[in-house]
Amino acid sequence: MSHLRASDLPPDVRLEYPYAGNLFEQPDGTVMHYLDEGNGPVVLMLHGNPTWSFYYRNLVNELVRSGFRCIVPDHIGCGLSDQPQEYDYTFKRRIDDVERLVDHLGISSFNLVVHDWGGAIGCGLAGRRAEALDKLVLLNTAAYHSKRIPLRIALVKCPLVGPFMIRGLNAFAGPAANMSVVQPLSKSVRRGFLWPYRSWSKRVAVWNFVKDIPLWDSHPSYATLTEVEKGLEHLREKPIQLVWGGKDFCFNDHFLQRWQEIFPHAETRYHKHCGHYILEDGGLKVWQEIRGFLQI
Repeated sequence: MSHLRASDLPPDVRLEYPYAGNLFEQPDGTVMHYLDEGNGPVVLMLHGNPTWSFYYRNLVNELVRSGFRCIVPDHIGCGLSDQPQEYDYTFKRRIDDVERLVDHLGISSFNLVVHDWGGAIGCGLAGRRAEALDKLVLLNTAAYHSKRIPLRIALVKCPLVGPFMIRGLNAFAGPAANMSVVQPLSKSVRRGFLWPYRSWSKRVAVWNFVKDIPLWDSHPSYATLTEVEKGLEHLREKPIQLVWGGKDFCFNDHFLQRWQEIFPHAETRYHKHCGHYILEDGGLKVWQEIRGFLQI
């Protein structure tokens, strides 16, 4: 299966994302793209929907300069990974994919930075391997059951409407590049976020992520989320940082308060004027907050 390459990115996007990248072939032959930058303690960063490793580019630079090794995969169907039309696009498979990458790289201990869907995926991995987790940074995300969902997402989750809207009209990734920030993205950064999702076929994972949100116990991924939520108990004694944008249209303060109930000892860094893409709106201040926490 052909896959996108970093060299295929538009020149202005390459300036924002200058990495060579690496490829890992999953057992079924599907190729996962990932960044492996720097040397030192490992920081595994997991993106959500509809982003990709591009979202972490500035944090990677900040941490590499500070002596960390940053591993940042693109989930299958996202970014520069393969975008198969027939694939097990499920929550459990996402966790399995990342776990196989960790094994492939021989990583025995790691820090974890997660955002959006990456939170549930990363906490799923951490729950399986709590002994390997050093520190956890949560960025506007959830990894527990909740029926709170924005109406605009609920509408495009419908099987009859969703594929047409998300894959045909780009009514998820496109609007997200505007709605997820308070300060508008530059043209090159916006292009970077959207470039992997330029057509119906390339938006297959964007739709399947939305489709896989397990709101009800009849959903195929509901049991997986139940397992992940229970696994949070194994992380209670870990150093945890919550870095939160107060203007998030999706993961609002309700989700932050739930995290604070689950992890009452967590360090909270609240940015009331930042949106869902906290690493974009928060800029250097947020990158340095995360670096400082990981360096302690």
